[in-house]
Amino acid sequence: MKRNTRTMAGLFLVLLLMISTACGAVNSESNKTTTPTEDPGTTNTDASNQQRIITTLKGDISIPSNPQKVIGLSVVYPEFLYALGVTPIAVQNYHEDFPSYLQEAFKDTVKMGIAQTPNFEAILAAEPDLIIAPTWWSDKDYDQLSKIAPTVLLPQRDNWRDELLDIADVLDKKSLAEKVIQDLQTKETEAKEKLHSLVGDETVMYMMIMAKEIVIYGENIDRGSFIHKQLGLKPIPEYPQTELSLSISLEKIPEYNPDYIILQLNDEGNEEMQNRYKEIMESSLWKNMTAVKKNQVYTVGSKEWFNLGMSPLADSYAIDEVVRVFENKQK
Repeated sequence: MKRNTRTMAGLFLVLLLMISTACGAVNSESNKTTTPTEDPGTTNTDASNQQRIITTLKGDISIPSNPQKVIGLSVVYPEFLYALGVTPIAVQNYHEDFPSYLQEAFKDTVKMGIAQTPNFEAILAAEPDLIIAPTWWSDKDYDQLSKIAPTVLLPQRDNWRDELLDIADVLDKKSLAEKVIQDLQTKETEAKEKLHSLVGDETVMYMMIMAKEIVIYGENIDRGSFIHKQLGLKPIPEYPQTELSLSISLEKIPEYNPDYIILQLNDEGNEEMQNRYKEIMESSLWKNMTAVKKNQVYTVGSKEWFNLGMSPLADSYAIDEVVRVFENKQK
């Protein structure tokens, strides 16, 4: 009996040792699973594959938590993306070249042109992992776009700040968007004070020359609001307050006779527009205007001012330019 007892005890010790060893192996494997940093070969892949569920106009969809290849459809969405620290891989573009404030940043960005229907072939070739588009532009194309990559349609907004915040919600960058808005507000306030000291109560008119028409802007539309409300430059009293913008003939120009004119050419590369511009500049009606006789007409770039009043980047650029030209006038 004593011998059998010793044998049973020995077997029990061996069994206990085997169970202990097995448990140790299981614990070791469990630790590897719950601690990704112990397996550096898979960490980056796991991070890039992380997804978020967001609620959109088309329902809940899954998008990358940290998208690397984003396309923003519409000519202003790329500027919103860049303001939020994201350089789009492909964009719709109205002008052949990017505005100067984006040329370096977008040097590797694909230009897809602009049309009623997106360039699906170019979008597919860019291999995006996220597409963001305004519903008014891309609702009809949603099914085709969403087959290429997760596509988020955003509502139409009257204020670009709301558009920026919408995109920031998609990218989980709301605090950055709020900072962009606040920084621009501060810049506008400082510029408004400086311009008041430079210009005072003299009147300013914002005019655009297009291929077939001349347009002047009132203070209740994006471009005019930027000049007259955000920067505080006094509009001409003759402008009808019920009109957002007016298409006028050359003969009508003398009726609106400001002290200063900010003149934008819609597209410098358009030959028809250039001919129209030359015709206006050579007209005696133009030459007899107060701003022209005082050499107080400031011509601004079509690309740089294209998204004026619709983008924080365009507005920031225009603030610097307006302050610069009025400061130089005082020298």
